[in-house]
Amino acid sequence: MKTHSLKKTSGGASRRLLGAAVLACAATVGLIGSADAASNPAGATGPVSDALGPLKHVRAGVLDVAYAELGPANGPVVILLHGWPYDIHSYERVAPALAAKGYRVLVPYARGYGETRFLSARTMRNAEPAALAQDVIDFMDALKIPRAELAGFDWGARTADIVAALWPERVRALVSVSGYLIGSQASGKTPLPPSAELQWWYQYYFATDRGRDGYAKYRHDFARLIWKLASPQWTFDDATFERSAAALDNPDQVAIVIHNYRWRLGLAQGEPRYAALEKRLAEFPSISVPTITMEGDANGAPHPPEAAYAKRFTGKYAYRLITGGIGHNLPQEAPQAFTQAVIDADHL
Repeated sequence: MKTHSLKKTSGGASRRLLGAAVLACAATVGLIGSADAASNPAGATGPVSDALGPLKHVRAGVLDVAYAELGPANGPVVILLHGWPYDIHSYERVAPALAAKGYRVLVPYARGYGETRFLSARTMRNAEPAALAQDVIDFMDALKIPRAELAGFDWGARTADIVAALWPERVRALVSVSGYLIGSQASGKTPLPPSAELQWWYQYYFATDRGRDGYAKYRHDFARLIWKLASPQWTFDDATFERSAAALDNPDQVAIVIHNYRWRLGLAQGEPRYAALEKRLAEFPSISVPTITMEGDANGAPHPPEAAYAKRFTGKYAYRLITGGIGHNLPQEAPQAFTQAVIDADHL
């Protein structure tokens, strides 16, 4: 499929954080660290130039996918998948480092982010996990990529896990922050201890019309709050945040995010075309491809312990805990460690 370059999106204006009451509540249970916490040697702090280059576009499935591409065209392919509320700049240091090692690195914007657009206004703005995973397969097919290594965090890790579980023949190796993140609507009905439920406050907020409207109105404020909660020791600056927050100005962002979290609670349904895939995912399929799972020692976002999911990986497998105050956005906070994991997983 032919690709072409487009001008990159610019950042939006910074807004104020969401209500002080939410911050105070989170701080009470230790979810927020000091904003002045010292940076760590493994982390990435301070302003950096945009090393991802101009975006390309390709029609893939129901989307026009915007993506960055670095490295030699004939190199082994690595696809880096971002999470919410982040964007492709989580890989601003990882992607060039992998390209320098000879990899062809592709970093796509997920549906509802950046310059990625639905091809039709009639397509449901669906963010159930199987749909996001199908997007990756469609993206690979459009670029005629038979196999690739997948690496991701947050939504991106979940998507990478699903692709590796359902289409192992398409995945050369896997790097997944926070490990095995495959779930189902049925499993989402299980109550958690109160302290764990508190970490999911935004999921319940999004279940309401007030939450949908609040996210639409205060999108950048919301994202900044999540960044601080999820990575309490990461001292990112305003320029770094705004460059990524611009991706949330996509016209489908609110619909995609709200549907994703409502679907998890069984408050929104998916599409029949993905029903068979979701049924397989509800059985918690094992992942047989060579895998490295990772975790930051200061991840403030909800995440399972490694012991809870290690048995789900039945192939060659390794786990790495990255220390030094590393939070949820591990590839941007510890780019060297993430880059090395991608290289090492390829050689397990």
